[in-house]
Amino acid sequence: MKTAQMQERFQTLLDEHKKIVYKISNSYCANRDDRDDLAQEIIVQLWRSFGTFDERLRFSTWMYRVALNVAISFSRSESARAQRVVSAGERLLETSDETRHEPEDLILLNQFIQKLDPLNKALILLYLEGYDYREIADVLGITETNVATKISRLKSTMKQHFSTPGAT
Repeated sequence: MKTAQMQERFQTLLDEHKKIVYKISNSYCANRDDRDDLAQEIIVQLWRSFGTFDERLRFSTWMYRVALNVAISFSRSESARAQRVVSAGERLLETSDETRHEPEDLILLNQFIQKLDPLNKALILLYLEGYDYREIADVLGITETNVATKISRLKSTMKQHFSTPGAT
């Protein structure tokens, strides 16, 4: 495929699935500048890796795999930086422009997700997106059994968290 055709195909696919980039960025970063940086880094890595995309697979599954790997790496480097610069409490209190119009339950769920470690964040995002255990296992490189176990534990944790008065 010629470069111009490849760029056009990439742009079309990215436009169709851009919500994935925003969803992951919002889940892994508390403040707007970090979200923007992460979204940009995800798009750059998607473009760099686009030549390896196997057209027989769903683009969204491949996109999640690349985006989550970038987000996890970004999260690790940012958490080290954030410990030196910003207290965790300030980051958690900050809300985005997008969340101002969301129902309170969704805001609380997003806050809960932001507190999870990178792997559990990825698991819950893919699960909420409707991916089955096999697809989640493929994206994250773990077994279906491991996915099922981790999701079951996350559900229990969420149930406890949201049934406890004043838990957020």
